[in-house]
Amino acid sequence: MTTTIDTGPGQLFIGGQWREAADGARTDVIDPSTGQVVTTVAEAGATDVDAAVRAARAAFDGGEWSGLSGRERGRILHRVAELIRENADELAALESLDVGKPITLCGAVDIANAANDYEYFAALAYSLDGATRDTPLNALAYTRREPLGVVAAITPFNFPLILAGSKIGPALAAGNTVVHKPADETPLSALYMAGLLRKAGVPDGVVNVVTGTGPVAGEALLRNPGVDKVAFTGSSAVGRHVAGAAGEALKPVTMELGGNAAHVVFEDADLEKAVGAVIKGFVFNTGQFCMGGPRLLVAREVYGTLLGILAEAVPGVPVGDPRDPATVVGPMAGEKHLNKVEEYVALARKEGGRIVCGGERLDLNGGYYYKPTVIADLPNDSRVVQEEIFGPVLTVQPFDSEDEAVALANSTPYGLAAGVQTSHLARAHRIADRLQAGIVWINDWAMLDPAVPFGGVKDSGFGREYGPEALAAYTKVKSVVVSLD
Repeated sequence: MTTTIDTGPGQLFIGGQWREAADGARTDVIDPSTGQVVTTVAEAGATDVDAAVRAARAAFDGGEWSGLSGRERGRILHRVAELIRENADELAALESLDVGKPITLCGAVDIANAANDYEYFAALAYSLDGATRDTPLNALAYTRREPLGVVAAITPFNFPLILAGSKIGPALAAGNTVVHKPADETPLSALYMAGLLRKAGVPDGVVNVVTGTGPVAGEALLRNPGVDKVAFTGSSAVGRHVAGAAGEALKPVTMELGGNAAHVVFEDADLEKAVGAVIKGFVFNTGQFCMGGPRLLVAREVYGTLLGILAEAVPGVPVGDPRDPATVVGPMAGEKHLNKVEEYVALARKEGGRIVCGGERLDLNGGYYYKPTVIADLPNDSRVVQEEIFGPVLTVQPFDSEDEAVALANSTPYGLAAGVQTSHLARAHRIADRLQAGIVWINDWAMLDPAVPFGGVKDSGFGREYGPEALAAYTKVKSVVVSLD
């Protein structure tokens, strides 16, 4: 299926102006469904990043945004949400082209959630305030919530629009300015959003976008002394580096990192509903989802039955061209991601895993496709079970008791999400309490809303996105004590 999507000039957005990189460098953007170059974008260097930070600093210090009331900022952010909805078709087409995400998923999930993000944080901006404190002092004591300053938002390739909004939204609501560095593979929606933010009334310099690589543009942004806070989503390995660099400069940082979530199915679960949630949990966004559910733990009483259902159902999941509205699973976002999945499945075979279905590439239009894959009979210490694959691969393990299920679920270094399938209310609460995860879903998967915070424990990071907790992470508390003498 061909496309005539306008990808724009692909320039950096700094201080309200579109510009080329200082050294003129540009880099290719690949369509994952064909492996072909669709456009190029400017590749920022350290000089460009510094210019973006300086623009953000000038805008912050000048008060063009931070000096507005929360209500005024909220009105503009509401307009951003409206513009996202008005331009939904263009944004969905760009996200599908850039990431390989099915167009139907882009509209129903990515565009809808991005608009909801800005709308939610617009509402929170209206109520951003401090509190008076009762003390024995002969004084009036109160607190103020103030913006931090310049925020570096570094986002990944799998949900470019949503994960940018989950950082830019609260940062702007609190009165900060932003330099956004999107993933080098998926820069298109970030550049498009820069135009929408400006159109909505966000002043020049308040949001800047620098496209480029992590080792160059990302590192320059991370190390720039003009940055006051870092908000990062990415792998746990890179997260350690980011946290270390931020720590050296004593900068606050929030990070949502890798995941390897367990999806626990008990014998009393509604298996028909459970199977739908299980499949959604590991094929959603072609498995490129930090909060996906790639580890299925099943009560031994229903283990064989559930494997049989998956063996029949998973091969029927529509895989194909992301621009086809019927497609559920598109290509991997890039060749390196496809190769990684292939290597893990090969390793699973060596470790004694049984391929229940899938287990191979899908040859389609030169794109980066992999068939949804279910693997049984792997030991729990298998690398395929323990490590984050980040593709449409599901491992399945049996358990014999609640204690064993919890032990298996908590046995990896990650703790981002988890799921429980049961018809027993007390058990649902009991298991949710014991699972080491930032969010636990009961009898479904990936139920997300801007009002509900998410984030990790252990190697999955720290800090929370969404909810009022996210807004608090973009502010600092100042106490004021006024003598009454």
